[in-house]
Amino acid sequence: MHKVVAVIPCYDHAQTIGRMVDAVRAHQLDAIVVDDGSHAACAEVLDGLARLHGASMTLLRLAHNQGKGGAMMAGLQRALALGYTHALQIDADGQHDVADIPKFLALSGEQPDAVVYGAALYDDCVPKARLYGRYATHVWVWINTLSLDIRDSMCGFRVYPLAPVVRLIQQTRLGRRMDFDTELLVRLHWQGLRLTCQPTRVRYPADGVSHFKLVLDNVLISRMHARMLAGMLLRLPRLLWRKVAP
Repeated sequence: MHKVVAVIPCYDHAQTIGRMVDAVRAHQLDAIVVDDGSHAACAEVLDGLARLHGASMTLLRLAHNQGKGGAMMAGLQRALALGYTHALQIDADGQHDVADIPKFLALSGEQPDAVVYGAALYDDCVPKARLYGRYATHVWVWINTLSLDIRDSMCGFRVYPLAPVVRLIQQTRLGRRMDFDTELLVRLHWQGLRLTCQPTRVRYPADGVSHFKLVLDNVLISRMHARMLAGMLLRLPRLLWRKVAP
């Protein structure tokens, strides 16, 4: 089976969330929108979308802001409980190119046991500090996986096979903010799950709403890389064996 639902974490993206739900519905996908403790104006917009889309949209409301990772974990677990086999993760802020949704779905259909992850292709609007920070994360990911298998661990445009991902979520304490995407992909790589890359355009609109906290999230990401390094060292014999085993 290959039954896909879109999971969209949303925190005060009142201006863009309707467009994103419309986009995934245009590709015949149901949607789970996770209201990550949004304020009243956005919560009202989400209530309206739930009424408009009916059974094709599930609104999962978190009482308090959990961070992107916390919202995604709640949404992925709800998706599996509802009987879906795969989840398309896409952001609510309009940065991801919805025209690429069919490419992600096609790859996932061909390789249903794999994670199909996006590798960002940026235009000139990307903030340079964010761009250079991503390259630092790429290097740490290559170190922590002893490979160049993961081209981009930070792009939040992906398709997950739900069973192994939810099992990992339930067995491991994962980062709950912007560290989630990278940590999840590294841990899935450690487990030997196949990872397939799909390049995709990402833009930073001038009027976009970003919840990336420059100091806090960079501290959390740095701590995550340190945890991952310790985890890699513990798994070093197995990771090396994987490289040389026939």
